[in-house]
Amino acid sequence: MSKVFDDAQLMIKNIIDENMPGTAVENALKAHDFKGNIYLVAIGKAAWTMAKAAQEYLGDKLVKGIVVTKYEHSMGDLPKCDIYEAGHPVADENTIAATYECIKLAESLTENDELLFLVSGGGSALFERPLEGITLDDIQDITNQLLASGADIVEMNMIRKRLSSVKAGRFAQLASPAKVFAIILSDVLGDRLDTIASGPAVPDASTIEDAMKVAAKYNLKLTDLQNKYLTSETPKAIDNVKTVITGSVRTLCESAAETAKKLGYTPFVLTTTMNCEASEAGRLFATIAADTKAGRNSFATPCAIIAGGETVVTLKGKGKGGRNQEKMLAAAKGIAGLENALIFSLGSDGTDGPTDAAGGIVDGQTAAKLKEAGIDIDGVLANNDSYNALKAVDGLIITGPTGTNVNDVVVILCL
Repeated sequence: MSKVFDDAQLMIKNIIDENMPGTAVENALKAHDFKGNIYLVAIGKAAWTMAKAAQEYLGDKLVKGIVVTKYEHSMGDLPKCDIYEAGHPVADENTIAATYECIKLAESLTENDELLFLVSGGGSALFERPLEGITLDDIQDITNQLLASGADIVEMNMIRKRLSSVKAGRFAQLASPAKVFAIILSDVLGDRLDTIASGPAVPDASTIEDAMKVAAKYNLKLTDLQNKYLTSETPKAIDNVKTVITGSVRTLCESAAETAKKLGYTPFVLTTTMNCEASEAGRLFATIAADTKAGRNSFATPCAIIAGGETVVTLKGKGKGGRNQEKMLAAAKGIAGLENALIFSLGSDGTDGPTDAAGGIVDGQTAAKLKEAGIDIDGVLANNDSYNALKAVDGLIITGPTGTNVNDVVVILCL
């Protein structure tokens, strides 16, 4: 393998290792003065890792905990904690059952208790109890409509929180009169608290008008009851919660830059708020790589050009893939033939879309390998089948569930 490929592999490992939430959770706990009995609820893709750090720090002070995470994201038993795995990115029966246990715990708390609420990305699907009259089928249908539409996470959660009895601050209300200490691992651009996991312990900043605009923009098919809830106001004030953010996409990009520097590259962070169609982003990054190698821009080699954020995929086909994989397949054509140039796109949680890949990695040889395998890049993109195309040319990044979730990072390496 080439030096640039070896460097990319090391960067991928370091980026994930340096963004594990354990130390950040421990630091947040050290700065908080707990009063009363301590209970724990952890939700999201990083729930197990966050709960483990909290359990180790609190020890016997913890009375009981509940952890709700994605399938295969639990890494073993935790003392005093019940662990549930459920569906993501679409809620399932286990989501509803696990959330009910969290609700029972919250409603049992008194003014002498304190709830430690650990929140990470993925909580919108993993933590759900629909409002009266709304079914799991309704939630699944609306989620699938939103996922296919190209809606961003703010827009998606604006709709989902209005159909839920635990989102938009309602879970914190259930825990009252107990105090809630929320530690948040952000996977949302700008760290918008009411969007991360749909804000179960945060007042909702969106309005009825905002939600109706999203429904109209994506032509969502909604029932009369769903429309009624969309036009009902959400909680705008919560008085029993203290919140701390422990990590975000900015730390992800900082880790990438620091590792690149140690490897001899000059790092440049383009943005930490990337938000566009995945395939368009991939084509843009390819042009940046090509221009850099040709000396047509201000980036001097060796350099690492870094971007963080979250792109979207508007589904048109029936293939298999994720936003990071689609981004890299789209980039492959634009860097065809380049030597000592490589691009990778990584989902920090280790799962990109409904696949076992964390993302994709392409270089100047990828397009030729795809052609040799009889794979047409444009045709595959039209069918949203980036997973199978990249798999055929060893272009997938496989990390397994990582235990963290602070959005996506793209890195262009040019020697």
